[in-house]
Amino acid sequence: MTRIGHGGDVYAAARELGRDLHRVIDFSASINPLGPSPAAVRTLRAAEAWLGHYPDPACWALRQALAAYWDRPSEEFLVGNGSTELIHLLPRALGIKHLMLIGPTFSEYAEAMTRSGGQVSMLLANRADGYRPPLETVRAALKQRRQPASDAPAIGAVLLCNPNSPTGQACEAEAVRTLARLAARRGLWCIVDESFAEYADHASILSEPLPARTIVLRSFTKFYGLPGLRVGYAMAKPAVIAGIAAQQPPWSVNMLAQRTAVAALQDVRHAGRSLHFMERERARFRTALTRLPGCTVFPSAANFLLMELPVGQKSTAVVAALRRKGLLIRDCSQVPGLNARSMRVAVRSRADNDRLLRALSVLLRGGGA
Repeated sequence: MTRIGHGGDVYAAARELGRDLHRVIDFSASINPLGPSPAAVRTLRAAEAWLGHYPDPACWALRQALAAYWDRPSEEFLVGNGSTELIHLLPRALGIKHLMLIGPTFSEYAEAMTRSGGQVSMLLANRADGYRPPLETVRAALKQRRQPASDAPAIGAVLLCNPNSPTGQACEAEAVRTLARLAARRGLWCIVDESFAEYADHASILSEPLPARTIVLRSFTKFYGLPGLRVGYAMAKPAVIAGIAAQQPPWSVNMLAQRTAVAALQDVRHAGRSLHFMERERARFRTALTRLPGCTVFPSAANFLLMELPVGQKSTAVVAALRRKGLLIRDCSQVPGLNARSMRVAVRSRADNDRLLRALSVLLRGGGA
């Protein structure tokens, strides 16, 4: 399987371009454009006292904060070194040999299955539907336990990213719960990655008790703006959490990440500002992108936008040209279910977004690389 690179590698870009790191503008990683909460920053600056001790292996304070935030028992939470660590723990911990993915979607899910020796099948959304996840088709496939070959292991789990990356589409919570309940009745796991769900409250299934055999993943990277600290969490029934935790390396999450995440979670004021900014700026930015000649921009419930370049343009070439200008964009041309003109751009500050719009306008009007 060809590994699809992640965004966010500003270090390699800075070295390649001979630029200071802070002169590279990263649209390839979808991080809160307002940055981390002031409370989180203050907590991080006061972190010296924690450096002389091992991290708390139980992540007790953060799990208590999550339990209070969601009004759930702390035993329903497992904190990980980013949600990516948890994604890689799940196949082994849950005994998944064959995962059904709803695509186009994040490449790390398939990578985790490959590393664990498992298999992946994928049901793809249609471009004509705006890449709306085909949950009706997924439910029908689960009822039939459909698989691509007779010698393949039976499907053991279904995974939905909601809102989905890189398409930005979000399914309503009740439709996701219906899928999760069906999976449980069939003896399957249902994994729902809600890493962008802070931007789409209506999509989250966490407002009600989780169905059996359901695992929800969340992240402090995107909405909370803490990608450098690597902290995420899983929610599930206590027995499921205990089984996943048994596969986790000790001291997986450092103490700076644990304490800063608590402060970020509790800063309700910054969360409100972040949501208000994203609603306004995402709409403005999308409208401006759609005015570029020949471009198609899909609706999004997250803090990024999936777009297609005009016919005749290739995202690989445009991404490379923008990179030379210090603007990093996520090339999605290799994502199964998308096409050679597909790119994903983060919604950043108004000034950054306007700079990208100017650069794209020049390129698409024949201004050269």
